[in-house]
Formats: sequence, C-alpha cells, structure tokens
Amino acid sequence: MTRTPLRPLSRILKARQTGENPDAIERENIRRRHEAMRDRARQRAEGRLLVIGVFFLLAFATVGARMAVLAASEPSEPRASATGASIIAQRADIVDRNGRILATNLVTNALYAQPPLMVDKPAAARELARIFPDLDEAKLLKQFTGGRKFIWLKKRISPEQQQLVHDIGDPGLLFGQREMRLYPNGRLAAHVLGGASFGREAVRAAEIVGVAGVEKRFDDYLRDPATAGTPLQLSLDLTVQAAVERVLAGGMKLFNAKGAAAVLMDVNSGEILSLVSLPDFDPNTRPAPPTKGFAADSPLFNRAVQGVYELGSVFKPLTIALALDLGLVSKDTMIDTRGPLRWGKFSIRDFRNYGNRMSVTKVVVKSSNIGTARIAQEIGAERQQNFLRSLGLFEKTPVEMVEAHGSKPLLPPKWSELSTMTVAYGHGIAISPVHLAAAYASLVNGGTRVTPTLLRHERSEPGPRVISQQTSRTIASIMRKVVTEGTASFGEVPGYAVGGKTGTADKPRERGGGYYDDKVIATFASIFPADEPRYVLVVTLDEPVDTSGEEPRRTAGWTAVPVAAELIRRIAPLLGLRPDVEYAGADRLTLTSN
Repeated sequence: MTRTPLRPLSRILKARQTGENPDAIERENIRRRHEAMRDRARQRAEGRLLVIGVFFLLAFATVGARMAVLAASEPSEPRASATGASIIAQRADIVDRNGRILATNLVTNALYAQPPLMVDKPAAARELARIFPDLDEAKLLKQFTGGRKFIWLKKRISPEQQQLVHDIGDPGLLFGQREMRLYPNGRLAAHVLGGASFGREAVRAAEIVGVAGVEKRFDDYLRDPATAGTPLQLSLDLTVQAAVERVLAGGMKLFNAKGAAAVLMDVNSGEILSLVSLPDFDPNTRPAPPTKGFAADSPLFNRAVQGVYELGSVFKPLTIALALDLGLVSKDTMIDTRGPLRWGKFSIRDFRNYGNRMSVTKVVVKSSNIGTARIAQEIGAERQQNFLRSLGLFEKTPVEMVEAHGSKPLLPPKWSELSTMTVAYGHGIAISPVHLAAAYASLVNGGTRVTPTLLRHERSEPGPRVISQQTSRTIASIMRKVVTEGTASFGEVPGYAVGGKTGTADKPRERGGGYYDDKVIATFASIFPADEPRYVLVVTLDEPVDTSGEEPRRTAGWTAVPVAAELIRRIAPLLGLRPDVEYAGADRLTLTSN
C-alpha cells in the first residue's frame, strides 16, 4: 500500500508562493488519512458481524432441527457414554405365583491379579490353591511370572473366601464388586428357571444374561431398566413344586427309573403350577452341556418339555371323546374286541383277552387296543387329525421356555388307516408331557382349548371349543372308572375323587430303529377332583421296573400310578382342596371318593 506524504513538497512550495499556511495542508492530510482508516475499520467490523450472524443462524437452525427430530421420534431411556456404563448389571427378580423368590441378584466380588504389583508370587500361588482347591498352584505361579499384566482368577467368590484372600496381604490380588444371579432354593424348579451367566465383563461390573429356561426366554424383560425391577411372576407354586419334586424323586428311586417328569396344570387357565424333570441340576452351578452321548441322558434335558415320547394308552380318552362328540358311539355302545385285529401284515392285540364285545366305557377302563382301533376306523383319518390339531398336538408347545422350540411332536410320515388305528391308542405319534396335560385339560374343563403357560394370570379367557360340555362330563366320568374299576386302581386317594388313564409304551431304540423288549415309558395322566375337574397331573417314568414281586412289573398301573396317587395325596391340601367326607356317626367322619 502506497502512503501519501503528509507534507507533499509541490503543495508546500505552491502554498508559500501564495502566502498560505503549509501546516494546514498537513492537518488536512492527517484528517483524510484518519477518515480512510476509520472507513477500513468499519468495513472489517461489519464483515465480522456478518460472519458471526451467519454462524449463530446456522447454530440455531441445527438445534431447532435436532429438537424437531427428537419430538417426532419414539422416547427411549438415556444411556450414559462413560466407560463401563454400558454394562447393565441389574436384573429383575423371578417370583412364584405367591410372590416368593425363585431367582434374585446378590452383590459379590470377583478376584483378579495384577502380577506387576505382586510382592511374593510363590506364596500367593500357594495360598490361593489352598483357598480354592480347583486352582492349580503350579499353573498359577506360571501365570504370575509370565508377561501378563492382568489375570482373572475367580469370577465370583464368597465373603469368607474374600476374607481369606485379603489375609494373604499381597497388593497384587484385587477384588472387583459385581452382582451375580442367585437361586436361593437350589435345585427347586431348575429346569423352569434354566440359569444365568455373565455376558460382557469389566473389573467392577458384569452383565448377567439368561442361558436357558425362562431366564433366557424373558432375558430382555428381566434386563430392561424401563421395568424398574418389576419381578417376573410365574404360575408355579413354590410349595407344590417342592412337594412334587420330593415325591417324584422318591418314586423314581423306588421303581428304578432312569428319569421322570411331572406336570401339574390348572384345567381352566392352563397355568402350570409345577413342572419337574429328573434328574435335575443346581442352576447356581449349572453344568456344561454334554459333548458326547445322548442329550436326553444329560440332567440339563427337560423331559417334561423337550422330551417327546410315544405315551401309549393315554391317547384312548382323546379318541373316545372325539367319537362321543361326533355321535358315532355312546358310552354304552358295544364294540367288537375280538382279536387279533389284522391290517395287512400287521396285527393289533390287547394286553389280555377281554372277550368278544365290550362297551365304550369298558374299552377305556380295561384299555383295549382293539376296541379303540375299531372306533378310530369309524372316525377316519381326516377327522382324527383335525381333532388332534385342535388340541395343539401337531405343533410345538407354546409354553414360555426356549427349550419348547425343540418339542415339536413326531407324526406319522403318511397318515394311513393303520396310522389312524395305532395313533388312537398312542403309538406312532410322540408328544411331550406338557402337550398331554394341555390336551387332557381341554377334555375335562368343559371342552375348551387350553394353552399351557408358565406365567401368572389374574384372568383367563376360555379358548375355542373342541368338544361339547356333555362330552366333557362323560369322558371325565369314564376316566373316574379307570381308577375305581380299571388299570389305575392304585390311583385311588381317600377323600379325593381321582380319574385318569394309564399308558405303557415300548421305548424306541436310540439307534437302529425298533423297540426295546424290556424298556418302557410309563405314564399316568390324572384329573382331580373327577366330578368337577380342576387340575391335571401327568406323571411319566422312563424305564421303570417294580422288582417287589416275583417277576418284574413295568406297566404304568404298577409304577406311574402309585407315584401320582402319592403326589395327589400330598399336594391336594396345598392347593386348597378339601377332602370329601362322609358322616359316619356322632364322633367320627370317613373320607370318601365319589
């Protein structure tokens, strides 16, 4: 930039010639220079103000746009972005129908080591191996003297163990507080609860995630902060569950069974008050899944839900109920039971010779395969399939457990007339005990479809009708006679009218096809009270054998029925059912079973 001199020589000389004051010329130039400087400063200031104004305008526009987006979006819980804050440790409790704790959280500590801070590594390894027998001293010392700076030692320890580690006094042994999942009742309801484990882990926080059962099925609900820790309430009754597990374990041992399952269900709501599978496990120390052998031999296998079996003659009431409802027979209709019943190269036989003719009621009471098969021929394959489908026996059970996804029934690949006859008495079709309990509940509750559930419901709406109320009453009365006159005579419980049906099915071989000659699945599906059914109890024993007599006895009447009777005797009072009594004089009452 060229600066103009304040006293230009040409103007000064001219001013002197004309007698003007040269200093006036300098003052005028100074004034003009200052005015030019002010003009430039004003332009710079105006430019800066314009830039700042545009910046604020854009900022307010951005904030306004963001506010509009937030206003139009769904509300969600805010999440802190600090390190470790994304690990959500809290998990809602699980309670039974009466609010008693089944699963909860407990604050505990994890144990870890920082070898660079350790003072006496050999002594620390020696003392840790003494406190925790599952830790190896030599392996610990190798880890401590290696190049690692951080080592997990135990994911959770008890307060007593923490104190013992603290007494070691090594600054390199540190604790990290965290929550763990606790099942205060141990093995009780183990298969229903399933268990939980740690997901993402940090030194002072660990994520608890469900690994099986309802813990996994409702994992999102249990971990959701929006639920404010509201417990998940199940339909189980803790007291009833304990009684069922104790009695079933005793029966399993008494009859030398390989496994056992029991399902107790409310016939009107479908609520499962007890679900037991044996052998079981402790969810506090859930074992690892098996890597060899058969999955069904593992204590993790849920026989009540995952196990699909040919359950045998317990299917007969389903067949008879359909025939009654279609008007094909009445309970007194006489059926041809001469045998064997031949179809092609196959023969259908009864357990013993029941004579040439029997009433429909006697067909169920005496458990005649031939009589049931002849009735099924009258029903036909299509109507039989439609009825079983309406009871939910063609689909996976909807009970709220992840294991239920593997409980799809096994159906005949081609539903021939022979299939119609054999399915009628429970062969050629495999279902789970939960399937069977729901089907029986639908038969005796007045004839409406029942959906099994593990959740507590204050109210339940009846499902679609599957049979008439009259047929429902009739089939319940027939099942009562199975106990009073038929194959389930050991099922009588004084004071409680028990009905039901036995089923003994040969067990299929795991490999190679065919059936074992000396292994069975024994089942008793019972209802009580039979005159106005409120509960269904299904008891299944895997490979039972009664060795108390001269010859081994494997049928359900000798094995599953006595176990179910003892169960009803124990749990009926717990369910609030009063026994029927008969007035027998001024000073005594007699228990009766109508």
